[in-house]
Amino acid sequence: MMRDIAGQVAWVTGAGSGIGQAAAVSLAKAGMRLALTGRGREPLERTADLVRAAGGQALIAPADMGVALEVERAWEAVYTAYGRCDLLVNSAGLNVPQRSWSEVTPSGIDSVVGVNLNGPFYASRAVLPTMRTQRGGLIIHVSSWAGRYVSKLTGPAYSAAKHGLVALSESLNQEECGYGIRSCCICPGEVATPLLDKRPVPVTIEDKGRMLQAEDLAETILFVARLPATVCVNEILISPTWNRGYLEGVGL
Repeated sequence: MMRDIAGQVAWVTGAGSGIGQAAAVSLAKAGMRLALTGRGREPLERTADLVRAAGGQALIAPADMGVALEVERAWEAVYTAYGRCDLLVNSAGLNVPQRSWSEVTPSGIDSVVGVNLNGPFYASRAVLPTMRTQRGGLIIHVSSWAGRYVSKLTGPAYSAAKHGLVALSESLNQEECGYGIRSCCICPGEVATPLLDKRPVPVTIEDKGRMLQAEDLAETILFVARLPATVCVNEILISPTWNRGYLEGVGL
């Protein structure tokens, strides 16, 4: 039987757009109280408006997920407001246009690894003491198809960071399951989010329409969140039926 999660607290990173925004709205409709983190206040305000329109409660706590001190301050704001955290959704992510070995720069590597891997480390580390005290909690990480299959398309920094996120998630299950803490890593194939616009080769509107949508991932996150506390879904690999990697023989 699926759990009633109304009244519980969810902290969503990368909440200003894409999967994070869609997840926040979906969780709000299920009755969760939301804390929203991302780099820009204005996008978070737009998500907060959507959450409130869905009947939810939203706290805004901006942070650059690649900066540990900013993540810690965001968590302090969340804890001050709510005093607990039942669900952390690590959805913040980015990539750079110059991503191949022949083009990528040290600053590009630092930014990709900083947000995609270090950010989930920082946020998970922040919530763990509270979840241990609660004797329960769920952490959901949005990795990528590139977290399971190395891809030229996404580049070495992104592939390495997302592979690392899969390992990070499972290490949480290994060390924290005794406290009732669960971690799930979702590895989606191509999703039609603003991140696609950073690709060196533009994606057509037609192709975007055949990809996974942010709302598809939001429903996946909600599904995992509503499972009984005795159930741990360690990993989900999900792709669009129209999978360009299969059709065109390229790594996505």
